[in-house]
Amino acid sequence: MSNEIADTRITRLDSGLVIVTDAMPQLRTASLGIWAGAGARFEDPAENGISHLLEHMAFKGTKRRSALMISEEIENVGGDLNAATGVESTGYFARVLGEHVPLALDMLTDILTEPAFISEELKREKGVILQEIGAANDMPEDYIYELFQRRAFPDQPIGRPILGTPDSVQAQSADSLRSYMARHYRAPQMVVSAAGAIEHDRIVEQIERQLASLPLASAPSAPPARYTGGAEIGARRLEQAHLVLGFEGRSFHAPDYYALQIFANVLGGGSSSRLFQEVREKRGLCYSVYAYHSPYSDTGVFAIYAGTDPRDSAELMNVVAAELQETPEKVTEIEVARAKAMMKVGLLMALESSTARVDQLARQMMFFGRVIPSDEIVRRVDAVTLEDVRAAGRMLISSSRPTFAGVGPREGIESAARIAENLGQKAA
Repeated sequence: MSNEIADTRITRLDSGLVIVTDAMPQLRTASLGIWAGAGARFEDPAENGISHLLEHMAFKGTKRRSALMISEEIENVGGDLNAATGVESTGYFARVLGEHVPLALDMLTDILTEPAFISEELKREKGVILQEIGAANDMPEDYIYELFQRRAFPDQPIGRPILGTPDSVQAQSADSLRSYMARHYRAPQMVVSAAGAIEHDRIVEQIERQLASLPLASAPSAPPARYTGGAEIGARRLEQAHLVLGFEGRSFHAPDYYALQIFANVLGGGSSSRLFQEVREKRGLCYSVYAYHSPYSDTGVFAIYAGTDPRDSAELMNVVAAELQETPEKVTEIEVARAKAMMKVGLLMALESSTARVDQLARQMMFFGRVIPSDEIVRRVDAVTLEDVRAAGRMLISSSRPTFAGVGPREGIESAARIAENLGQKAA
């Protein structure tokens, strides 16, 4: 079955696998990728980090190509291969000249259907990931989000680190990788996406042939998320205290998703935002402060980050708490219009990049089962009213317990944590 929206075409194979493309005639290059609806929240406790390890091992050899051959073949034509693991999906993608799309597809399908998982390569790559885990733990700006996610969703896959832990990574084997792939890399949960100098029918023909071996049954679903909240402190001797305050957000499918995105932008989405102006420009309490909303398929997280002198932690958190409570009541039409403009420009800019477009197409097909025209998204953004944004802000601090995470000197962080806790008690 095929469907077409402007230059976007969709084909659903009998296996359940979806192929979505967007021809961009003005380009001579192409971006393409294969996404599996399997990320960190699909892992069993003993498998923590296996999605990310599998992504690394994808380029370490197949039955037809060694790791060196994979690198040389793609670079011989000036292209590149990459991959990324997320909470709910993993993507493998390539960028090449349009004439080399068949080669890129052949390489991507090869690494997903015929991985070798050579023991020496697996041992070596585990070492690389252990270094990656160590580097992330050494960077408080990264480590704090691991603490935050763990406290927001304790004892759940969605709350565990995408990279895994040293012990869980070391415990994986070629057999566990194959078992995970067989369980989750199945046609109904996979999307092939391409944009740029591409021909839809040729891609369909090649994918139909080269991914025919994918299992046809649907993969297991991820366990439902259970947001809890609370405080997590990582005491360290640092020059700065790194603080994150957050609440349960909304899923991609929530009616107030766009309203909450706009609220996040108004609160801390740019240099004109309320937090940036109040915390940095007026008070000089930090260099970086921002708010964001990360949606998932069934929940989300809304969070505010700031780094400050440990002695200023309590003052900074008091200002953040005040802005959180005041913004839903004081946000203006001008601020909402500015946030909408920023969202729409970001959306339209993505349409000008084949790489961004490929990612957008794949995510829309995975989470919504269709391509959402940009005009429809713009209409949804424009339809959000001032009262919608205010209601979304009020919902944040009234419907869930705060989650607080801090990394740095304990005394400063604990004072900020108490303020965050009081914010939840006032809301209750």
